[in-house]
Amino acid sequence: MFLKIKKIPRVNWSSEKPYNFKPKFSTFFFLCFGLTLFGLGEGLLIVSFTGASPWSVLAQGISLNVNLSIGTITFLISVAVLILWIPLGQKPGLGTIFNALIIALMIDLCIKFVPTPSNYIHQLLLAFISVIIVGIGGGIYLVSNLGAGPRDGLMIGLQEITNLPIAAVRATLEISVVSIGWYLGGTVGIGTLLFAFGIGPCVALGLYLVDKIFD
Repeated sequence: MFLKIKKIPRVNWSSEKPYNFKPKFSTFFFLCFGLTLFGLGEGLLIVSFTGASPWSVLAQGISLNVNLSIGTITFLISVAVLILWIPLGQKPGLGTIFNALIIALMIDLCIKFVPTPSNYIHQLLLAFISVIIVGIGGGIYLVSNLGAGPRDGLMIGLQEITNLPIAAVRATLEISVVSIGWYLGGTVGIGTLLFAFGIGPCVALGLYLVDKIFD
């Protein structure tokens, strides 16, 4: 079923070109909807206090050492990553820009308004749900086809430069950022493992649902 998906599906609201800066309303709506879900899931995972996604661990670690929110740090990391795109020859699309803005905003909103469950079982349940939300949001965002997110573009650029397998490039990036974040004080735990092992299947589920329901 959804675990066998190999290509990002195209539906009637997908953009024909990733560098389309004047998409139709439905394309833009689903882009923002998908990114909102993605950011919500990232924020809920942090709130669960069971760990966070690798890049959020990095943002959390930096935030503990400077007087800025995790969402603000997430945005600044996105900007820094986009600067790295320049020597790699990557080009940002509309989705790239809104990825940086919406996800950072949603993370801060979650941290501000959603309390951490007092029961550890509930924390784990929240972490599990958050990974599913990130996956579904990621599926919707990818189907909109309006440009890669900052981290995805970095991965693609590094793969093209090094000619290494994309899995090796992504793994190296994720391990590097989570290690730095953990060293700086970011939370690494079961939630981090849930994200690492669950995000692939959950994105595939998101792509499957979009293809079957939203077309």
